[in-house]
Amino acid sequence: MSHPLRIGLAGLGNVGAGVVRVLDANADLITRRAGRPISITAVSARDRQRERGLDLSRFIWVDDATELAGRDDVDIVVELIGGADGPALTLARRTLAAGKALITANKAMLAHHGLDLAAAAEAQGLALKYEAAVAGGIPVIKGLSEGMAANRIARVYGLLNGTCNYILTRMENERLDFGHVLAEAQAAGYAEADPSFDIDGIDTAHKLSVLAALAFGARIDFAAVATQGIRAVELADIDQAAALGFRIKLVGLAEASEGQLFQRVHPALVALDHPLAAAGGALNAVVAEGDFVGRLLFQGRGAGEGPTASAVVADIIDIARGSIGHAFGMPVAALTALPPADIARRRGRYYLRLTVADRPGVLAELTAALRDHGVSIESLIQRGLSADGDAMIVMVTHIAGEPQVLASLAQMAASDAVTGAPVMMHILDF
Repeated sequence: MSHPLRIGLAGLGNVGAGVVRVLDANADLITRRAGRPISITAVSARDRQRERGLDLSRFIWVDDATELAGRDDVDIVVELIGGADGPALTLARRTLAAGKALITANKAMLAHHGLDLAAAAEAQGLALKYEAAVAGGIPVIKGLSEGMAANRIARVYGLLNGTCNYILTRMENERLDFGHVLAEAQAAGYAEADPSFDIDGIDTAHKLSVLAALAFGARIDFAAVATQGIRAVELADIDQAAALGFRIKLVGLAEASEGQLFQRVHPALVALDHPLAAAGGALNAVVAEGDFVGRLLFQGRGAGEGPTASAVVADIIDIARGSIGHAFGMPVAALTALPPADIARRRGRYYLRLTVADRPGVLAELTAALRDHGVSIESLIQRGLSADGDAMIVMVTHIAGEPQVLASLAQMAASDAVTGAPVMMHILDF
């Protein structure tokens, strides 16, 4: 059997500790599957004294994680530090410059610097692996790059953030408002003290930009991802969506057509019989549609110590077997710079919610705004008065152009009868 593959592990948070546990628990099986032993030789983390429930005395401790790249007793580096820049990026660049393969779970770094890192790996014939960066333990990266390699992919979309899915699921199941569930999620450790990256859709946008590059052979364009989070979703929206036969999810969607790339993260109404609607709690789910294979669904635990560590170790095994490949499915030079899709071409159905003063003629004023811009109504619900004497109007449109719907909303918002900011959500119709 070949000599051991020696790992330098940077980051000993939940995922890093999980990698140690997976390698310990399944050492024999992993060795047989990899064709050689795999061992961690050196580790680094910010807090050496933190209790992790692990025996770290068997590893060499390195205070500066970036020094792992230059160690003679390290063959490949696993970066689990996080952050788009800083020590993580320095370590990644030094690792590849030193002629060593890199494994990362860092979606932010990939979204901002993935192409440069992929080019550096390619120039030296090195592997850059990142299965754990998107959807945790779900093998969606391998699924797109290998399983669907023969297909032209029409679209890829799904639920890429477990925190948002957890919040929306609890709001629906327990009839709690957004702020209450978020506070409890933070107290339980499901959401960060500053949850902006999750609830404002940025984390999903990072992952989506990586999936889009892989699915469409496109250069990563994170800046072009239109991003909207779930802060504006109210319990009333969840109730009305349910009454209409939908469930609200934070969806990341990417499509490539006519030489353009459409990327958007937004709350959407998903029909109850759609595969994404069944993914509750902190689950992730990704749908990819290929021209020959059809629709594929990848679903499972998208975060947490076990699933994410499992994906990291799967990448280690790949490298032990000699798998290099291209980080984004093809050489960097073959990736196409696709311009952002023109929003004027977007058509679909929309959910609209407005809070209005309860007075004669208001409904006619609202429907006139839609009529003026050529938007027709499929259904309309009016709910009773609030403590302030306002009424809630919910409308679902027929298929319409997005610019026309936005223009209608702007006209409605200008009315003194509308007492709160109108809310628009997309309806997922595929």
